[in-house]
Order: sequence, then structure tokens, then C-alpha cells
Amino acid sequence: MNTREEKHVLLLGCGYVATRLADGLREEGWRITATVREEAAAATLRGRGFGVCLFDGAAPLPRRAWEGVTHVLSSIPPDAEGDPALRALTEDLCRAAPHLRWVGYLSTVGVYGDHGGAWVDEATPCRPVSARGKRRLAAERAWLDLRERCRLPVHVFRLPGIYGPGRNPLRKALEGARKALVVKEGQVFSRIHVDDLVSALVLSMNAPCPGAIYNVVDDEPAPPHEVALFAHELLGLQPPPLVPFEEARLSPMARSFYGESKRVSNEKLKRDLGWNPRYPTYREGLRALLPRERA
Repeated sequence: MNTREEKHVLLLGCGYVATRLADGLREEGWRITATVREEAAAATLRGRGFGVCLFDGAAPLPRRAWEGVTHVLSSIPPDAEGDPALRALTEDLCRAAPHLRWVGYLSTVGVYGDHGGAWVDEATPCRPVSARGKRRLAAERAWLDLRERCRLPVHVFRLPGIYGPGRNPLRKALEGARKALVVKEGQVFSRIHVDDLVSALVLSMNAPCPGAIYNVVDDEPAPPHEVALFAHELLGLQPPPLVPFEEARLSPMARSFYGESKRVSNEKLKRDLGWNPRYPTYREGLRALLPRERA
């Protein structure tokens, strides 16, 4: 890809991850078109030099949105009826397929379900237990089905909790969140720094492998209360109290969050794409964020 015109990414949804990716690609000369639901968000992105289209899943995008597009990334979550992007854009995606080099779909490690803290990888059978996980798995399969039907170069990325500038345990601690930290024995979660996630996406965009599924997680799954305690330690703040899971007063949604425990492997991503996380654990990630969050 040697010219600006050859590199044009269409971002279906432009939230935290997609915006971070877009800023990096734009610095490298990529053309960026993003979809958002509201005009206020559109105005902000136009100010950053992005092309913008309003999109709520109810109607296709204007034909101009697809002009010269070589890459597509969808971060739009599914709803009870399925994937809004696919409902509105399947025909356009299939029409554009011969010109697309790469299509990425952001999913979740929640598709694996609960494995009692055991390790899982991309070959592990998916047994989602939450409604969110089941919707994501159905959306994954719908995107991969387009690969078969339209030869669409689809790639699926299964993501854990994402943290980074402005969205991390340090920020929560500084904002005075003094809620008790829930401790559930044997509970671990995976996570990823947003910049390491972006680097994985860029590697895949530069070395497409249609049909590939990748876990994008750091090297060390850890209990959430340990991460929060480390953030308070870095800041020199008194940590919140700890409460056993059995005694915690949690909403049904919060309780469901603790219904899954697994250690997610990133070996395939490292092996196939040569990915090497800058922040292999939450400790490196939070230390790097500390000066900015204090400021």
C-alpha cells in the first residue's frame, strides 16, 4: 500500500477502540470514514479530519461512504435481533467484497463461557452462558458466514476488558470510587491495554488471513480486586475494603459478571502475527498510565 488513496478504512462504530485506531492510522496517511449515531459525535470526528456518516442500523450507508474503502472494522454490538450492521449493510459488504483487503469484527472472550479458571484458546468450544456472550457468538458466526457467501475477508477478534488513557482503575480510584472490592476465590479475568489491542489490529490489517479468529489479551489473567488494589498502591491511596462474593450486594448484571472465570491464551496471536504486547500485564500498563492520570 503505497499511496494515500489505497488505504481507506471504514469504521462501523467509532468508540474508544476505533477512535484510538483511527488516530494512529491517520498519522500514517490513511483515509478514515467512521459511522456514529448522533450529530454531536459526528461534529467532533469531523474536527479530527475524519469522514463521517450517521448510522443507526435502520438504513444502509450512502454509496459515497464505500468509495475507495479497502478495510472495514465493526465494533457495533449486537442487539436482541442480531447485528445491526449486518442487517443494514450485508448487501453493501457483499458488493464491496472484491475490493476489500480486510474486514475485522470485534467480539468478546465471553463467547467461551465459564471454564472454572482453566486456560482457553481459539480452538476451545464456545459455550457462552450470558445473553451478551450468546449474542456475540451469533454475530461472529453471521460475519464468518459472509466470508463463505461473498468471499468477504473477515477476521474475528475476541476481546476482554479494555483499559487505557481515561478509562482504567487509576481513574476510578482518583474519582473516589470507594465501593468495597468483591473477592471471589479462584476468579480471574483477562484484560488488554487499548494500545496493545490497536497494535494487534494493525498487524492483522497488514497481514490478512481471512477466517482467522484471535484472542487479544495480555499475558496474565488476574483477579479484578488485585488490579484495583495495585492501582490504589501506585497512587498512594487507602484501598477500599474487601468483601467476599457471597456477602456482596450485587445487581443481577454485576453478579453475572462473576459467573465466568477463565484464563485466555494469546499464543496464536503471537505465533501468527508476531504480536508482542507493550504492556504484558496490568502492572506495566497502569505504571505507564500513572503520570497522565495524576496530571
